[in-house]
Amino acid sequence: MKKITCFFLVLLALVFIFPVLFLVVGSLMGKNELTDLLFPVLQEGAKGYASWKLFPEYPTLKHYVEVLLDSPEFFVMFWNSVKITAGALAGGLLVGMPAAWGFAKFDFQGKNILFTLYIALMMMPFQVMLLGNYLVLDKIGLLDSLLGIIFPAVFSTFPIFIMYRFFKGIPLAFLEAARLDGAGELKLFFIVAIPLGSPGVISAIVLGFLEYWNLIEQPMAFLKTKELWPLSLYLPNIELEQAGFAFAASVVALAPAVLVFLSGQDYLEQGIVSTAVKE
Repeated sequence: MKKITCFFLVLLALVFIFPVLFLVVGSLMGKNELTDLLFPVLQEGAKGYASWKLFPEYPTLKHYVEVLLDSPEFFVMFWNSVKITAGALAGGLLVGMPAAWGFAKFDFQGKNILFTLYIALMMMPFQVMLLGNYLVLDKIGLLDSLLGIIFPAVFSTFPIFIMYRFFKGIPLAFLEAARLDGAGELKLFFIVAIPLGSPGVISAIVLGFLEYWNLIEQPMAFLKTKELWPLSLYLPNIELEQAGFAFAASVVALAPAVLVFLSGQDYLEQGIVSTAVKE
């Protein structure tokens, strides 16, 4: 039974990793080789099917050189993604950490109803709140700006949900001991809550990074100027004739997300388990 399980897990892993291998192999192929393999796709009206190879015949880094050294537009979009992601994460933590701590450790009237409302908002798809967000951003003059993407993300309820479980699990004995030592509520938050709840905070950062780095619906709805596009909008608009460039650009865009995920993988696993089993 264990061998069968391992076999299916390996098979499933190969299925998930294949698109990444496809990108990497394509990014190392020369233009002529890509044209030969993808001709039915690249040439309008051509008959037949595209083909592929597991390894490039003549590996080349030309497309990476073009992306990294000869494509100012790519770097503009890259830094737009960095600004959106960094701004949304920083703002989300400033709002989310105190909110999660308040829900976890303070009792007030309507707490359960308000937290349930937060969870309901978390489950709503973007399309439900699109019109409301659009009208608010238009009213305050943030449409067609990076702040228009960052501002709604700052008030996302998802990081609150993640961090709440970790803050809830902090033993009361630690808090009482800190209070006996003269710590006020603000100091308690900084010297007890954040250090002990750091796995939840890091989990929220990792999941938030993966979400904001790949945002596509919000930029499509709120941005009109191409110079403000993030990579998630720029990459799908690369012409088919630039397939090699598109492959290399996609690999470069994927690298930060992979590095962040691998760096926070242990904390992320703790966060997933925590949200599933902690009350």
